[in-house]
Amino acid sequence: MTELTSVSLVEIRRRLEAVRSPLTRRRMAAQLRGDARRGARALGASVEQRERQRRIERARLSKLFRRRNRLLRDGSEFVAGVDEVGVGPLAGPIVAAAVIFPRRVDYDSLHGLDDSKRLTRRARERLAQEIRANALAFHIAEISAEQVDLLNTYHAALAAMREAVTGLSVAPDYVLVDARTIPELEAPQSGLIHGDAIDASIAAASVVAKVYRDALMRRLHTRYPGYGFDRHVGYGTPEHLAALHRLGPSPVHRRSFAPVSRAIAR
Repeated sequence: MTELTSVSLVEIRRRLEAVRSPLTRRRMAAQLRGDARRGARALGASVEQRERQRRIERARLSKLFRRRNRLLRDGSEFVAGVDEVGVGPLAGPIVAAAVIFPRRVDYDSLHGLDDSKRLTRRARERLAQEIRANALAFHIAEISAEQVDLLNTYHAALAAMREAVTGLSVAPDYVLVDARTIPELEAPQSGLIHGDAIDASIAAASVVAKVYRDALMRRLHTRYPGYGFDRHVGYGTPEHLAALHRLGPSPVHRRSFAPVSRAIAR
């Protein structure tokens, strides 16, 4: 590594942005710490702070992957995480996703991975792209509003999760599920309470499912304008209830839900 004391701050920033090795970044920061220029020292301190935050985040992600990694050490080869979204809304499908990560995971690309409900829309959409890029396999399943009415939300959610798992291009030999037991799965499974907050594979599935369903509801907004699907994604907000009263239900509303059935009976 070349001496940085004679290099301009602009060039130092360019080099830091180009460096991929954490060890090299730490060495550069150590050099900058002794630089006579205040700006260089501040830049070095900033790099060191980012590296500390990176190590903390990697440790957090390592903890989230701990259960999956234990299964891999015990002989499993393909561990899937599965979760569903959209049980509560008055309109739209229930969506489930299943995700299998490879044995080696790029933690840096999954920075911020968490239960989808804890994330901003921007963070979810970034992570959904990274999860799809990193995953060994993933699959998304939909259960339509009409099917939800036929099955009820509990059984529709189980059907969506089962389809998400069985649709994977790689058959899992263990399945981690958010707080449920999926019937008729060949692979062994564990239902984890608050699984989307304590396990990385389930959290990843929740993010992929949430981003997919939200995008779908935005598309349904263009087909059925007036309900505000692009804002509340089908949940029973005051805006949505007022639209139901004014317009009546759309073809993607769940007739078995009381606010929708009342709107039909008007």
